[in-house]
Amino acid sequence: MAKKITAQIKLYVPAAQANPAPPVGPALGQHGVNIMQFCKQFNEQTKGKDGLVLPVIISVYEDKTFSFIIKSPPSSVLLKRAANLAKASGTTGKEVIGNVTKKQVEDIAKQKMQDLNTSDLQRAIKIIEGTARSMGIAVEG
Repeated sequence: MAKKITAQIKLYVPAAQANPAPPVGPALGQHGVNIMQFCKQFNEQTKGKDGLVLPVIISVYEDKTFSFIIKSPPSSVLLKRAANLAKASGTTGKEVIGNVTKKQVEDIAKQKMQDLNTSDLQRAIKIIEGTARSMGIAVEG
């Protein structure tokens, strides 16, 4: 028989840097989950993705065990990395602060494909282009 899920926790955690400090500790502690066990497993699975903040969905079961799914990084983070920017434009539509190529957008769309609500690559590219436009990043090509 399958275990019954008592809670689902959604967090954004830096890759390979999970620790018992907030936001991880308090979120897991209130559900009685072994925080250090989660941190060790998460850090092990996210080695090599340093610098990215990853969304993680943690399912907590009745017996206080857990499982988690690591999603791909947000599109905005990937676009900022591709354009070498620290932050997005404050005046969207008026100010273009960076550029990315069509190839970079396509690579990001392929990486995000499993988390987007489409299975068509061209539509996924359109979604990423829209995110870039709203951040003040121009798509060349």
